[in-house]
Amino acid sequence: MFCRYFSFFSLCLLLPTQRSSLGHGSSLHGKDTTSLPGFENLTTGYNKYLRPYFGGDPVQIAMSLDIASISSISESDMDYTATISLQQRWTDPRLLFHGNRSFTLDARLVELLWVPDTYIVESKRSFLHDVTVGNRLVRLFSNGTVLYALRITTTVACNMDLTKYPMDTQTCQLQLESWGYDENDVTFTWLRGNDSVQGMEKLRLSQYTVERYHTLVSRSQQETGDYPRLILQFELRRNVLYFILETYVPSTLLVMLSWVSFWITLDSVPARTCIGVTTVLSMTTLMIGSRSSLSKTNCFIKAIDVYLGICFSFIFGALVEYAVAHYSSSQKCAAKVPEEGPANELTEEMEEVNITNILNNSITSYKQKISFTSIEISSDNVNCSDLTVKSHEKIKCVLRNKMHRIIGYFTIQNPGNVDHYSKLLFPLFFMLVNVFYWAYYLYF
Repeated sequence: MFCRYFSFFSLCLLLPTQRSSLGHGSSLHGKDTTSLPGFENLTTGYNKYLRPYFGGDPVQIAMSLDIASISSISESDMDYTATISLQQRWTDPRLLFHGNRSFTLDARLVELLWVPDTYIVESKRSFLHDVTVGNRLVRLFSNGTVLYALRITTTVACNMDLTKYPMDTQTCQLQLESWGYDENDVTFTWLRGNDSVQGMEKLRLSQYTVERYHTLVSRSQQETGDYPRLILQFELRRNVLYFILETYVPSTLLVMLSWVSFWITLDSVPARTCIGVTTVLSMTTLMIGSRSSLSKTNCFIKAIDVYLGICFSFIFGALVEYAVAHYSSSQKCAAKVPEEGPANELTEEMEEVNITNILNNSITSYKQKISFTSIEISSDNVNCSDLTVKSHEKIKCVLRNKMHRIIGYFTIQNPGNVDHYSKLLFPLFFMLVNVFYWAYYLYF
């Protein structure tokens, strides 16, 4: 019983102390609120639906970027995916408070503030990171400056010119623009020029190297007005070493393999045919494999397609060279084989008939010449049609001789020289084409 009374008495003594401490805490809270009038404005007299300087000068918004990564650069879809941290700074005179300190607010308070309606131009897909909470930052300075930062992953379109693929350099852009506020309401500027973009020098990409980047300030002319726009433009140079090892070296070795047939005799038909057909099929497979990764960009005639086409032409030419050499050799061998039997006798009879005809024609023409001297020549005895026929025959004879000369010029007299010349001409011409190819695509 005594213990109950004692505990009740102790509780009565402590109640006034607790009340006084609660009151003291309230006074402290009131003191903090008084020293920070910006927080008080969030609930009294602050309209988040009206921009700062509403009805007056435009709001100047300074931006900066931190590039965390650039990945998934797709030639098929012509876009790239980047993870960035976007910082926006502006001054709101309604959020002034005394002191030289800055306070970081809870990110959920951004719903109570006016923020710019910045969006990413040509963005296909974008999202804000929300692990473990929404990746947003709101920092308030005593002079009314607001720092608003967001962590965004976005997929942006990038128009690519693949005519020099894989020795190409692509220029992509990241554009920031106001959606609803035109230049009369807001103006965009970079915080520190090119230094406003951080992280580009540290990027390590799988297929590309960042050559250079620079920032631009522009404006977008729309039907509803002129809107401010900030542009980050950067150049990506593709690393060609992978394609040299994967495509260029194998295709060059296949061309050199096709030249092995030039050192094999023309009589080895299976060996030379096997080398030619195998290299042609291997080159075809290599061409299909190189285009499968860029199946949606077949409308472009790329540099790698040109090189593979050159290699395929040389390989196919080596196969055709053997066909021509073998055919000429077989024709020459057939011409050297002496004919036997009745055919030989028939030939001798034809030769005798031809000699007899020649002798008879010679005697007849001689008699005509003798009789021609005893005949008076007059204009009535001349037959113009005979002269015309003789002139036509002369023209036909001249044309026939020229055609025989042209055909004889292209006729292979010694088929063995075809391989001999091919051993020199094919490598020499291939090296010359390579010099022009690499000089054009690397320096022009």
